[in-house]
Amino acid sequence: QVTLVESGGGLVQAGGSLRLSCAASGRTVSRYAMGWFRQAPGKDREFVAAISWSGGSTYYSDSVKDRFTISRDNALNTVYLQMNILKPEDTAVYYCAADPGQDIVVVITTGEWGYWGQGTQVTVPS
Repeated sequence: QVTLVESGGGLVQAGGSLRLSCAASGRTVSRYAMGWFRQAPGKDREFVAAISWSGGSTYYSDSVKDRFTISRDNALNTVYLQMNILKPEDTAVYYCAADPGQDIVVVITTGEWGYWGQGTQVTVPS
């Protein structure tokens, strides 16, 4: 069993930055694919970013590419999402996800990750 706890959310003005953290416990996730999803008010959950277990491959949705950066520190069992040039449309609950076995492209496509965090709210007022 893996428990994921997100932190770092809050309210930030448009153009500002936030760094989200996702700390895993229960098991070492050094060989897990890790990702971030978000759900905005009135919308479905959507993929944001993902990183392979080695950190060698990263993936981003078109809406956040060039603004957000995903990274991981396996020694700390933690994954991060650096969010820059935030926009009002980035307002959402952000969820961390982990998967121990599936191809990362598959879990990005299906959204069927093995473990999910409880989410952290990010608000960017217009």
